[in-house]
Amino acid sequence: MGKTKAGSARKSRGRSPAAACPAAAGRSLRGKESTWVGKKPAAPRERPGEPPLPPPEFRRFDLGAQRERWVKFQERQRLTCEEAARLLLDTFEYKSLVKYTGGCHCRAIRFEVWASTDLHIFDCNCSICIKKQNRHFIVPASHFKLLKGADNITTYTFNTHRAQHTFCKTCGVQSFYTPRSNPDGYGIAPHCLDEGTMRSTIMEEINGKEWEKAVKEHKIIRSMSKP
Repeated sequence: MGKTKAGSARKSRGRSPAAACPAAAGRSLRGKESTWVGKKPAAPRERPGEPPLPPPEFRRFDLGAQRERWVKFQERQRLTCEEAARLLLDTFEYKSLVKYTGGCHCRAIRFEVWASTDLHIFDCNCSICIKKQNRHFIVPASHFKLLKGADNITTYTFNTHRAQHTFCKTCGVQSFYTPRSNPDGYGIAPHCLDEGTMRSTIMEEINGKEWEKAVKEHKIIRSMSKP
């Protein structure tokens, strides 16, 4: 659903986590950038045995007593500062959710999505869904990230043109799309998730032949794309 930023962790190339991370070289983190009143204090000096300090303009965060833990965490997980921060933020923001990965058949399109361990899958019988067997679960746009393939996606629309049926130009597989019922979210094809990432599913049939009535009477479908 939204786009995406690369999410896989990669090893730092020739740099220690502290050197790759301005925060790791500071002294105390309070959740936001430091603000100075009056004259700025002198920059701290390097100490024997410690990594070189980054330029002053990068010393905005201070990890205090957590500096050593942060550096060890990066080294143990082989993460850059940005990757480590993203991992921790994802864990906090998407608490109780699971990160799934998937894509089309030729792998030109790849994505990641945060969703429940029990996927609520809709099986619609509208004119297009029944022809392409469009079973899908719905997530907010903020829980979806396109990792690659934006230039390899084409879109088909019809009737109200609210639903955006996106698919791969190369292999023709629709791994995700924008549902008419939830234009602020994404419908993800569970069969396009990577093997081994899906836990369990709950299947629900939707009478898409009477779309307006079915969606109006449904108690939760509209809310499923809300963060």
